Amino acid sequence: MAEEIERIITIPLRATKMAPRSRRAKRAVKEVREFIMRHMKADEDKVWLDTALNEKLWARGIQNPPSRITVKAVKFDDGLVEVTLAE
Repeated sequence: MAEEIERIITIPLRATKMAPRSRRAKRAVKEVREFIMRHMKADEDKVWLDTALNEKLWARGIQNPPSRITVKAVKFDDGLVEVTLAE
């Protein structure tokens, strides 16, 4: 049976401000991945981030990522978690 778990999640990215200015967008991507791993109970290699989500995190450059982001996470049977921007 194909059972998918789908959630709309707002991820706070407060800790990105702790990173050096030249690494903040990279840190934001890592935080999204870690948050999804923790809340959807997935392995790091099973979390797939959409390109639109990545572009949204990088839209204002490396120094100024958003302070929070709302995403839609879908977990499939095989453990893969697909993360996209919430509409």
